[in-house]
Amino acid sequence: MKDTALPGPTGIAQLRYLRRAFREPQPVLDELRNDFGPVCRFGFGPAKMAIVGDPAALKELFATSSGSFRWGHKFNVLGFVVGDTSMIVSDGPDHRRRRSSVQSAFSRRRLNGWIPMILEQTDRTVDALLAGPAAPGGTVDLAPIARSLVLAVTVRAFFGGRFATRADEIGDLFERPQAYLESPALRQLPHPFPFTARSRVRADRRMLDSIIDAEIATLRQSEADDPLDILGTLVGGVTLTDHEIRDQVVTLIGAGYNTTAASLSWMLWRAVLEPGTWKSLRAEADEVLGLPDTDTSAADFATLGRLELAERVMRETLRLHPAGVVAPREAATDVRLGGRVIPKGTLILWSSYLAGRDPQAWPDPLRFDPDRFRDPTPQQAAIIDTAWVPFGHGARNCIGFALAQMELTLMIARLAQRLDVTTTASKPPPPVGMVVNRPAGGTNMNVNQRDSAPTGLGGVR
Repeated sequence: MKDTALPGPTGIAQLRYLRRAFREPQPVLDELRNDFGPVCRFGFGPAKMAIVGDPAALKELFATSSGSFRWGHKFNVLGFVVGDTSMIVSDGPDHRRRRSSVQSAFSRRRLNGWIPMILEQTDRTVDALLAGPAAPGGTVDLAPIARSLVLAVTVRAFFGGRFATRADEIGDLFERPQAYLESPALRQLPHPFPFTARSRVRADRRMLDSIIDAEIATLRQSEADDPLDILGTLVGGVTLTDHEIRDQVVTLIGAGYNTTAASLSWMLWRAVLEPGTWKSLRAEADEVLGLPDTDTSAADFATLGRLELAERVMRETLRLHPAGVVAPREAATDVRLGGRVIPKGTLILWSSYLAGRDPQAWPDPLRFDPDRFRDPTPQQAAIIDTAWVPFGHGARNCIGFALAQMELTLMIARLAQRLDVTTTASKPPPPVGMVVNRPAGGTNMNVNQRDSAPTGLGGVR
């Protein structure tokens, strides 16, 4: 069968889509899928793009040799923030070497050791929330609370306990770079001028570099004394220069902090709005973790594995609200997917958002139903493996996917166990953000300390 070109808008319609894409990417993706299908094109000239959201096409895309794509391409503005040696803007042998060095830091032993720390940080966050002026009983925007919690866990995992008091400082230095990456493409054009958004991002990056460099120097003088410290592992290796280590650490924090926090905000909306889910999460946590005052320092993978409902809530939330709406890669050659050809030089935007809402893969796709992931048949499991791709697949998948899933599962379980959370809203807010998909207007909830009475398992299971 002869290859065919991708369908897509023409003429002035392309300009309308391009103008709206950064401001409201999710509705644009929905419109493109409805009008042209889940694999389509838009844009023109040097800004020609292909949207790939069909699960079968994504499976084919992920199986295509990485040599057919470039990640260090002209459109990848992430390199300005995370550094030119970051693994997410690297290609070929450099990518394999850098990723392999970082991958070793996410060992199963280290992940297991982070489980009690995540629960401990969640308890600290809850204690601070309940002691604050708005709670108990008041309305609180839980989005910044979620960011603070995820940031504390991230800094503790990457830098060890020594940096616990600097988490807010590090988080502040990521705020302007995050806003810059969400700004229109014209505002991201490279330039050397001072007193601009780009110059301020440079200044924030220099401050981050100084923090990381000082810690690298300390670790060079003495061995890391924290077995859970990722930076210590990278410094102790022999394959990365200090410059490369710095860029990988900035990448890990930047890629894992706001994205996971946004996912936690979406989980809160979904778990609170779905009747019975919050109470069922609490009942499961009581059974698995013990009552809130129980010591969780021995919690491990076996503990995590028993939080089955919390994991399903996580997976269903990420199906509907993946942290990234699209992920880019440039076609280094002509790429063929299902009889369609994507020309060399096209920016391919593969979309876990579209795959997670594909009606052929997910019955009633817009309905929140954690039980989609409960005891799937082999056929259902195969569909899930193809269509549930919030962290990607293959050699370029999200390197911190295991930590992110672990964080979200443990955090939602502990939050449900310790807090009564309600909302007057009838549905989740609309999404905003191209780089990080987050709820518009935050996560405003009524928060109170839980009723002390134990709960029994029931409700949504």
